[in-house]
Amino acid sequence: MPSTENDNRFLGIVWTKRKVVHTLATLVVVGVLYVLVQRLSAVLLPFLMSFVVAYILAPIVDFFQWKCRLRNRVVSVVVTLLLVFGILVGGIFALAPAIRAQMSSLSVSVSEYVQNLETRDVEGSEGIVDRAHWAIGDAIRDLDWNTILSNEYVQKVAKHILPKVGDWVSSGISSLAGLAVVFVCILYVIFLLIDFERIRAGWTQYIPDRWREGAIMLVDDIDLHMNGYFRGQSLIAFIVGILFAIGFQLISLPMGIAMGIIVGVLNLIPYMQVLAIPPCLILGLIQSFETGRPVWVVLLCIAAVFIVVQSIQDLVLVPKIMGN
Repeated sequence: MPSTENDNRFLGIVWTKRKVVHTLATLVVVGVLYVLVQRLSAVLLPFLMSFVVAYILAPIVDFFQWKCRLRNRVVSVVVTLLLVFGILVGGIFALAPAIRAQMSSLSVSVSEYVQNLETRDVEGSEGIVDRAHWAIGDAIRDLDWNTILSNEYVQKVAKHILPKVGDWVSSGISSLAGLAVVFVCILYVIFLLIDFERIRAGWTQYIPDRWREGAIMLVDDIDLHMNGYFRGQSLIAFIVGILFAIGFQLISLPMGIAMGIIVGVLNLIPYMQVLAIPPCLILGLIQSFETGRPVWVVLLCIAAVFIVVQSIQDLVLVPKIMGN
């Protein structure tokens, strides 16, 4: 009997040591993966974004391939991409005239407001803009550039700013590189869509046998709910964008259609539509200057649109669409 207890204690100690070693090894692997992801983020991020896009478009490709009997996977991918591109371009061309007209109206309103400032006399003197223009010109002419350039503080500021010029140039180059990244992402999406069925069928081969069944069930469950989430969130964003565009048009907000589209796109990401509030307030001030309506009335109308649409989204759309 003592021998059995000693054996149990020994097995317990060995098991504990194995568990500690296993835990440490897991932490090391996770740490190494974290460092690799950080170091390779510039390469992995475009691939992950492309994978998400391919994941969203894959059901459409499957529809064309099997339901429409195109059979050929490459043809189905081409048709899907042409369809998506056509919808985007068609939407832009359909909305472009209305947005262009609203931008022209906004430009006219701003020009009229500036002209009113220029022609407004203060105690018989020149307009505000004219006076500011002459004051700035006189100040520039009166500057002693030699004294300014020899100033120690100015030299320090120049030494601090000049190295930034290289950063600005590099940022411009980075913008060009960003276009190249977009092109690479499109290629990623194409190849991922072509091989998506093979990826979906073959990923299980990399999972150990004892974990394979559970992993398949987990991934299938995630796939089902993620598909539902993306479809539901996209539908909600589409409806919300239309509602905002209608609401902004009803209160005659400048560029109301464009702002409705922007709010709808931002609504794809939860709570991001708050970023549309400052531009709406600026457009509301411009509308107040243009129409002569009190500022508080315009701002109250904008707030009413946000409250009504948000209430419809939270009380009707989200429960009915996302609830399923």
